[in-house]
Amino acid sequence: MKNLKLASKENKARTVVNVSGVEIGGGFTVMAGPCSVESEAQVIETARAVKAAGADMLRGGAFKPRTSPYAFQGLGLNGLKILEKARQETGLPVVTEVLDPRDVSWVAEFADVLQIGTRNMQNFSLLREVGRAGRPVLLKRGMFSTLEEWLNCAEYILSEGNPDVILCERGIRTFESYTRNTLDLSAVPAIHELTHLPIIIDPTHSTGRISLIGPMSLASVAAGADGLLIEVHCRPQEALCDADQALTPAMFADIMGRIRPLKAFMDQLPEQDNFLPQG
Repeated sequence: MKNLKLASKENKARTVVNVSGVEIGGGFTVMAGPCSVESEAQVIETARAVKAAGADMLRGGAFKPRTSPYAFQGLGLNGLKILEKARQETGLPVVTEVLDPRDVSWVAEFADVLQIGTRNMQNFSLLREVGRAGRPVLLKRGMFSTLEEWLNCAEYILSEGNPDVILCERGIRTFESYTRNTLDLSAVPAIHELTHLPIIIDPTHSTGRISLIGPMSLASVAAGADGLLIEVHCRPQEALCDADQALTPAMFADIMGRIRPLKAFMDQLPEQDNFLPQG
């Protein structure tokens, strides 16, 4: 991928994105929280629960891009204020999605990390704007996008002077209908071969099934991912968005109890650049 002037692994040592002391790419980072901000009580309760279970960051959507214009679209500014309060109470840095280039500057006043969702991966005006915002950016892979297209979108952000880009694999659309999307775990070692940027996995949107989130989280650790982005809701049955795929705090705590030991075990294994025969 010769057109990658800034994202290429050849141009820089591995990037570690520091978000208020949390290092993405320097260990294993777990971002957890509700799909959407629904109320102050809901977010605060969930934030406390995910922190107690070992999460490093809080995720939550104040703006929600929905397939239907009649579905819940998020609380907007009020949602951002709720996330800010949750950060103050728990100390967890906040990652939230921004949809419109016109909103970037003021959303950045509340968010520690600006998320670009799959539908906006190739919104080049938005990419340039977050590149100038002075905040780390979490860039989700487009649902129909190749790795090259994804990395070129990261290049847009990097070219505006923002070195802090976190890639997020969230599944791609295939003919398979059992899962919401198809999780491309091969993207993890491939991305590490191609770029210095860190990559995390979203096992929630990629599978859309609670029963698969745990196994895919463990598989992400084994594949070498730099972290996870997981949906957790204090009462999933009441969720206004993605209720069928949100973990309860107890489920999340169980997964966290498996993730950390596996990561510690993987870190003890000898490093190997690739699995090709030597000699």
